Amino acid sequence: MPVQLNHTIVSARSRTETAEFLSDVLGLPEPTEFGPFLVVQCANGVSLDVMEVDGPIQQQHYAFLVTEDEFDAIFGRITERRLDHWADPHHSRPGTINHNDGGRGVYWTDPNGHNLEIITRPYGG
Repeated sequence: MPVQLNHTIVSARSRTETAEFLSDVLGLPEPTEFGPFLVVQCANGVSLDVMEVDGPIQQQHYAFLVTEDEFDAIFGRITERRLDHWADPHHSRPGTINHNDGGRGVYWTDPNGHNLEIITRPYGG
């Protein structure tokens, strides 16, 4: 079997708030509980295992490859919620999207400050 990413842990101040935020904005199934985690399942079998932690949260970056239709739906939820969003990972181009590599991309943050991204084309592809 080739190496595949199976899951990653997302640190959160509130696992419920974070898991529900991710599921809702990304249009994914309701989170399920597994031990100390609330699991958000992505379509390709990779899960985001949200774990509540005490203390500071180390901000991470999570990028999701989506179809054009999924981009429209997710971006619609971002704008409906009036979430700040940017065309770049440094948040220097507010309120817009990028068109890198012939696709579309946008960045926004979750309740913990994690930098989230959706793209319709892999970079450099």
